[in-house]
Amino acid sequence: MPDLIRNPLSFKNIFVCLILLNAGYVKGQSLPVQLLPPPIAKTMTIVVDAGHGGKDGSTRGEFSREKDVALQVALLLGQTLEKEIPNLKVIYTRTEDVFIPLYERIDIANRAHADLFISIHCNSMPASMRGRTAVTGVETLVSGSGRLGEQDAAVRENASILLEKDYKDNYEGYNPNDPESFIILSLMKNAYRRQSIKLAGLIQQQYIKAGRVDRGVKEQSLAVLAKAGMPAVLTEIGFISNPGEEEYINSQTGREEIVRNITTAILEYNKQLGMN
Repeated sequence: MPDLIRNPLSFKNIFVCLILLNAGYVKGQSLPVQLLPPPIAKTMTIVVDAGHGGKDGSTRGEFSREKDVALQVALLLGQTLEKEIPNLKVIYTRTEDVFIPLYERIDIANRAHADLFISIHCNSMPASMRGRTAVTGVETLVSGSGRLGEQDAAVRENASILLEKDYKDNYEGYNPNDPESFIILSLMKNAYRRQSIKLAGLIQQQYIKAGRVDRGVKEQSLAVLAKAGMPAVLTEIGFISNPGEEEYINSQTGREEIVRNITTAILEYNKQLGMN
């Protein structure tokens, strides 16, 4: 009979030795023994969407276009987020002046199983409206029903749907020229409404701290957010139709401050949800 079975003491000694080895100690010496692999840090994915682009880019101020400003801010935001958040993967819906259909933008995020979707836009008042240059401020939008008479941003942001081929098939019969069809988008599943509103509120808080005019968090029937499988917001970083804000969003100082506002809000959002 082997000694291990015949002599229980031998088994005990072996067991003790195994415990000591597992602790990394033999005869008082510390050994670089690591029996378990280190925990793998979760990779967070954020999709940064630069609004409009390509043939969808008619909104402009005195000297700049919304699609260009949105792209520059989006790229800077992605770079900043990568520096601030460990193990972060940033995906851009576009990195150049190209047209991306609205449904494809959110599909990119859904396929990547993204944790957050941030869409960057500039606000504008129609040239036909009196006092258009006096309107100023920032607002952050989330997908929701809202009131039909308060869908100004949705009307403008959804207008690019008409540039897409077969848009009625892509958006389940939605027609951006028919205000009542907004109900189609508002009925689409939005399981992340509360988280989206939380993030939008944090972004607005940071804008306010920077001295921006607060236009609030609004629920709108936005095609780009309607089918989001994650918390998703669209933030209007300023009125390109306002000369002062156009100067601000085109300046290095302004863009860096906007990006810092959004980044700080995301960091706080992660902290509140225990994600960092």
